[in-house]
Amino acid sequence: MKHKKLRFGTGFKVVLENVRAQAAQMVLEPGKSEGHRGNRHDGADQWLYVVSGSGVAIVNGKRLALAPGGLLLIERGDRHEIRNDGDENLATLNFYSPPAYRRDGSERRAGKPAEDGPRR
Repeated sequence: MKHKKLRFGTGFKVVLENVRAQAAQMVLEPGKSEGHRGNRHDGADQWLYVVSGSGVAIVNGKRLALAPGGLLLIERGDRHEIRNDGDENLATLNFYSPPAYRRDGSERRAGKPAEDGPRR
């Protein structure tokens, strides 16, 4: 069993993972965004759960409003951007299957889910 108490600060941080999946928290300040029109994860699906704040997701050119309690599936290869268009921080909890990021925060290559081993 693994357990982690989350403390949402700012930025993006991988918080827990095994060889099959990964959890990360992301906090965007008002007016900030993550990703861009060409951003995509070639090797992982991303589930994004909105903890607090508001914003917009642009996935494959389609816009979706983000609000607390919302859950979004961004499938591998989908081009996406997440923007905070609100007045407070946008906090999300993200799950990647298989893991999409290395311990240093850089993205893993497609098809290499365990290339730097599981985080213990």
